[in-house]
Amino acid sequence: MAKDIEVGGQGGFPAKDYQDPPPAPLIDAEELAKWSFYRAIIAEFIATLLFLYITVLTVIGYKSQVDKTAGGEDCGGVGILGIAWAFGGMIFVLVYCTAGISGGHINPAVTFGLFLARKVSLVRAILYMVAQCLGAICGCGLVKAFQSAHYGRYGGGANELSAGYSKGTGLAAEIIGTFVLVYTVFSATDPKRSARDSHVPVLAPLPIGFAVFMVHLATIPITGTGINPARSFGAAVIYNENKAWDDQWIFWVGPFIGAAIAAFYHQFILRAAAAKALGSFRSSSNF
Repeated sequence: MAKDIEVGGQGGFPAKDYQDPPPAPLIDAEELAKWSFYRAIIAEFIATLLFLYITVLTVIGYKSQVDKTAGGEDCGGVGILGIAWAFGGMIFVLVYCTAGISGGHINPAVTFGLFLARKVSLVRAILYMVAQCLGAICGCGLVKAFQSAHYGRYGGGANELSAGYSKGTGLAAEIIGTFVLVYTVFSATDPKRSARDSHVPVLAPLPIGFAVFMVHLATIPITGTGINPARSFGAAVIYNENKAWDDQWIFWVGPFIGAAIAAFYHQFILRAAAAKALGSFRSSSNF
């Protein structure tokens, strides 16, 4: 693989050379014999469980506090801003905690985007997605167990297309929202950025958490904000009402399309992976 070298720095700081890691093999059977692989799967399961537990509880708590029939007030609870902070803040915390173990995906769309960019193998991608979905189901199950009186009444935190919006609008919102998230993941974890800005501490979970926060502010009124198929699936399984299942496809198709676009944009447009590969091939063919 071609090696990119930054020859100059800015502001008096010399830039370091760097080399992109080799692409992950499509099928890596050796992973199945490593404890670190299963430890990463467990980390994804627990992180997604905690993510759904905290965020769905926040959503249900907010709805109960603004329910006038139960003594609530219009300005009660944390509001949409608070819900967005809960989602973004939990992603920041959980990515920070698990990045060194599993990469801190906590989202099948992120895993899918990284798989398309050859950052993870197919085996790892599939088992991550399974662990994330199971973790989401268990997290929502805990919420229902602790808040049984409120869970069904306030929608179980399930994602549904809001009244007045078409399915096309909901799908577009999920595509764009997931693109923002996965693009941020690629940018925040880019080895070239780490080398170029080596004099600046880069805390990758922070921009990723902020991306989740900002997307929630924009799309909560439209779809409740999915951008994470495991989050939508886990809530739908435990809530198990027709409306949540009717719109479920939006929260899988949209995020996967958005993740694919983000992977293509970052790898082939911004990082020019195709041009680098072609240049490397031409160089080697001269010998």
